[in-house]
Amino acid sequence: MKKFASLVFAGMFGGLITLGGVYLFQPSPAPLPESSNELAQVVKNNWNTAPAAATIPGSFSVAAEKAMPAVVHISVKSEASASNNSANDPLQFFFGQGSPFGQQPRQKKGSGSGVIYSSDGYILTNNHVVRNATDIEVTLTDNRTFKAEVVGTEPKADVAVLKIKGNKLPTLDIADSDQISIGDWVLAIGNPFELRSTITAGIISAKGRNIELLPGNDAIEAFLQTDAAVNPGNSGGALVDANGRLVGINTAISTEMGVFSGYSFAIPINLAKRIADDLIEYGAYQRPYLGINLYNLDNEVADELGLDFSQGVVVSSVLAGSSAKAAGLQANDVIVKVADKNIRNASELQEAIGRSKVGDQLIVKIYRDRKPKDLTVRLSTKPVLGN
Repeated sequence: MKKFASLVFAGMFGGLITLGGVYLFQPSPAPLPESSNELAQVVKNNWNTAPAAATIPGSFSVAAEKAMPAVVHISVKSEASASNNSANDPLQFFFGQGSPFGQQPRQKKGSGSGVIYSSDGYILTNNHVVRNATDIEVTLTDNRTFKAEVVGTEPKADVAVLKIKGNKLPTLDIADSDQISIGDWVLAIGNPFELRSTITAGIISAKGRNIELLPGNDAIEAFLQTDAAVNPGNSGGALVDANGRLVGINTAISTEMGVFSGYSFAIPINLAKRIADDLIEYGAYQRPYLGINLYNLDNEVADELGLDFSQGVVVSSVLAGSSAKAAGLQANDVIVKVADKNIRNASELQEAIGRSKVGDQLIVKIYRDRKPKDLTVRLSTKPVLGN
């Protein structure tokens, strides 16, 4: 069993002496403003010149007001089967289907969340929310209810798109999830434990996190990790920044008890959007592949290769007929950058390739024999073995 499978259920001041010293060596203070208007202007000027990173929002009400109408409640009925047992599937319990204990009913009910992706009724959610669904109902924050159909799913990234018959529906501005930084404030919005339109706040605590949640070596995991409280029913809901822009799709938590105990994980919106666009246009994800076997660079391997850095991805072999082969990648090449994205580990490489398109030409920066080199890779589909 994967190392996290049992854990995941689909989340100041200086001293008085210093202050005294500073005070002693300061010039005489300027006279206080004589009017309340002057005082207000002084406060405003000081606030505007304060470092942005040091400011803490007094309220997230504006972001919440923007984001809440675009997050929906999803209710699902599905048929239980021997191969669809939530006791062996942490994502199913996280979604709220069944129980991890005892026998499962023939028909299961679950609830999750989704994000209105377009004003004409496309909804972005997790694959595990709608997997094996026989009936899907979507409820908006204004209590309007719609029947929904599955447009397409991508299990390897846990992304799904639904469609309802609506128009002029509320949507969210979409952020660039590459630009969000560790320490930035975020809000998780969804329907935990059937508590509709619940908002929790936290910060980005890590990026590019692989928790070995999704099955298969070709799964795409590069989660945003947050400490915003996420619980069963939040699956598929929105992770938004302090401006109310969509930065991720909430997917899972790390816990031993089945409820939030410190960390939650979201699919970066740059990846989710790329997959959703394909699902809407083609009904399936047109996934590009680089075509290499790889492992993460570490100190020991870096020493063996004569490198003075220890973050990147080492190519162990190149598949025949692949994009990598055509571009000239070789075993022991160390990949450190794809396009404008620095690559620190395999998860970040998978995400960078996964959100590109078949036919895209990417500049891949590598180190070979301790020397940097740029290769142009034209991405193709997965190579057929034996070619």
